[in-house]
Amino acid sequence: MTTAASYDPFGPARDLDRYLGDPTDPAVAFSYANSLGLDEREEFPEASCAALTSWGLNEYFVPAEHGGRLQSYEQLLHLIRLVARRDLTVAVGYGKTFLGAVSAWVAGTPRQRADLAARILDGTQVAWALTESEHGSDLLASELAATPGAGGFQLTGEKWLINNATRGRLVAVLARTDPAGGPRGFGVLLVDKDQLEPGTWRCLPKVRTHGIRGADISGIAFTDARLPAAAHLGAPGSGLEIVLKGLQLTRTMCASLALGVGENALRIAAAWARSRRLYGRHLADLPAARRVLLDAYTDHLCAEAVAVVSSRMIHWRPEELSLASAAVKYLLPVQAEASVAALGRLLGARSIFADADFQKVARDARIVSLFDGSTVVNLHAVVNQFPVLTRAYRRQQPWSELDEVVDVTRPVPRHDPERLRLICPNGLHLLTSLADASRAFTDLAVRRPGLVGVAALAGMLVQRTDRLHDTIAGLPLARGGAPVEHLEAARHLTLCYAGAAAIALWLANVGTQQGWYDGYWLTAVLGRILVALGESVPAQPEADQALWELLTAQADDGRLFSLFGGLDG
Repeated sequence: MTTAASYDPFGPARDLDRYLGDPTDPAVAFSYANSLGLDEREEFPEASCAALTSWGLNEYFVPAEHGGRLQSYEQLLHLIRLVARRDLTVAVGYGKTFLGAVSAWVAGTPRQRADLAARILDGTQVAWALTESEHGSDLLASELAATPGAGGFQLTGEKWLINNATRGRLVAVLARTDPAGGPRGFGVLLVDKDQLEPGTWRCLPKVRTHGIRGADISGIAFTDARLPAAAHLGAPGSGLEIVLKGLQLTRTMCASLALGVGENALRIAAAWARSRRLYGRHLADLPAARRVLLDAYTDHLCAEAVAVVSSRMIHWRPEELSLASAAVKYLLPVQAEASVAALGRLLGARSIFADADFQKVARDARIVSLFDGSTVVNLHAVVNQFPVLTRAYRRQQPWSELDEVVDVTRPVPRHDPERLRLICPNGLHLLTSLADASRAFTDLAVRRPGLVGVAALAGMLVQRTDRLHDTIAGLPLARGGAPVEHLEAARHLTLCYAGAAAIALWLANVGTQQGWYDGYWLTAVLGRILVALGESVPAQPEADQALWELLTAQADDGRLFSLFGGLDG
């Protein structure tokens, strides 16, 4: 049992970072230089993945109750973030086993879970085969069929654009079990390729991709492949439900990819801008250049706040993940991609012709938003719950009820997949308690005048969130494809969610986190969010200076760009 005194969200990541060595040293197997060379040759990063297995990262893909080391999704977030910080290709290629296994953790029998856990702990790779070339993200249109027969199923059809489809020995396949399809017409089957009859399956060729060039993005085809009945996970017809619940976990964990690739880009750009001289000054000292760096850093800190809170919700409030995970999966990859693009413009022609490291990061960053549902798919997931959100928002709640979620010194309880829901029944507590959290800031500002500015920004966010819910309440139900105004409202809702997460995180942890007292990082984050929501926000020079000092200190020491002590703790 993890106690408050021993709980360390960054502990495993810190150990892994030390084990892997200095990424700036080309002699290290998992270094920036080696990752770049593999990318240029479009080779899978075998040595880097072997190093991760040697350390035991695969053990964190298996929940502790099944013999693994996964006790905290907050810790897993930082582990995959650390890998993505070095190379997104490795994070995507290696982390796919977690995605492939998630259906069993959600709905498998004890025997199925135990068998899969043993295989993963032995180093077996697992893929998750959801999409098809003709249907993309439209899972209900999937044609690959699992026909029930004597003692099991026959699998026929193709899955395409599947990560590790070729390298993975096990493949969790979403298959049509009822020719009529529909929400109850699918199942998830765990396929062991080594147990299939020869000639009943084949891997499709690797797809050459613009980003993560070395990853195994391919496909798999089945022709009357016989599977035992034990390959089916969950109850008959529950395949789509299993996938949608599993996506709540994987979409939340995709935050680690956005954090890692965004930080890598900022590391490169900040180092260059601080060394490059222009008009007798370092480029980073010019206001326009520094603004770009500060905005990227602020968005990164915002993403970290959202990611940490959301990863803890997996344990404390899994009933809210259907909404929270969609908000995370939409917002954080979009933020990271926008930051990388802005940093690329700062580097100018250098980012195209001279800095191969940045080229790779920029290409890789564009991939994250495509995993586990595109940006539009995740916005649709938010739109579909507008009626629930508006009803819940009228029932304002105290922010203190979130303390266990946002207090990062508290150990998390075991995640219970039985508590996952397809609909968020009571909305998002972060939003329904936002007004109360803002009042807490106002009360603090009476005693600490230095917080008056950030308290005012929190109040602006409450007003903007109120108006947004009024707008949502006035929208007609979206049937089929959501109109543009619905998608825009959903986008704004993800920003309000991010602001609420940042406020609650600050309130719960200001007493234990060094450098939070003056609220500068929160001032910057709320300012960026409000501007993105179309609000006019005054300049915050003191917050800018404080964040610049933090950014440069972390960059000089090679530390994680973070609100917390992180890897130097």
